[in-house]
Amino acid sequence: MEDETILGVDLGATKIGVGKIENGRIIKTYYGDITAQAAEGRILEEIIQTIENVFNPTIKGIGVGVPSLVDVEKGIVYDVQNIPSWKKVHLKDILEEKFNAPVYVNNDANCFAVGEKYFGKGKEFRSLAGVTIGSGFGTGLIIDNRLYCGENCGAGEFGSIPYLDKIYEYYCSGQFFLGEFGTKGEEIFNRAEQREAEALGIFQKFGRHIGNAVKVILFAVDPEAVIFGGSVSRSFHHFQESMWESLYEFPYKHAIDRLKIMPTEEPQISILGAAALYYDARRTEQT
Repeated sequence: MEDETILGVDLGATKIGVGKIENGRIIKTYYGDITAQAAEGRILEEIIQTIENVFNPTIKGIGVGVPSLVDVEKGIVYDVQNIPSWKKVHLKDILEEKFNAPVYVNNDANCFAVGEKYFGKGKEFRSLAGVTIGSGFGTGLIIDNRLYCGENCGAGEFGSIPYLDKIYEYYCSGQFFLGEFGTKGEEIFNRAEQREAEALGIFQKFGRHIGNAVKVILFAVDPEAVIFGGSVSRSFHHFQESMWESLYEFPYKHAIDRLKIMPTEEPQISILGAAALYYDARRTEQT
């Protein structure tokens, strides 16, 4: 399958990125703007126009990652974050009719996980949790070499589980820095890079919360590896020590000794992850 030419489409609130992938690497990219407050049809036109700048008849399939709940089988997206007009959009049908190629749609956290499986550090693992840490806390799951979404694309929503006085997402994302310390995570990261004691202490607290979240993932799916992505993941070296301290409190010590945890090293994983939806679907169809 990797010799086939496919497209990965990463839809954000204000931008859309499209990449053409051949032989496991991106050979062309194009980025367009999204008018987030526009009507549903206008935004669809912007997406189609951006894809047209990369598409050609050799394309075998298109994968699309969106920040929303998705009916994976039908390719319907619901309540897209920061795009108010997109309440229920039959994105798969619309794009397949336009480009005459199979289209696969999923949420961005699932795309991250399957992208790591096919293009990143997840290649060697049969099971992994791809955890995106940014403005939220999202998780995609690979089980037995395949993306697992659940019946309603809700598998891996660990961030919504109650934790302390709120939910895990609050304590395990950028919300923690702003809500608890009134400062954006990027500023605290820059201070930590200068070895400022207060900032380093904040990341120690953050790491313990992340460790507790990973424990929940271990209890639920017991993966071989956890791979972090998202904007906060670049701070991994600041919170990994306290994260592991928390994890060593896990009751099954052998599971912690075998567990691999690492940040992503692929800067274009959003586009690659969307494209990997095609590979995952083809693998499922062939078995």
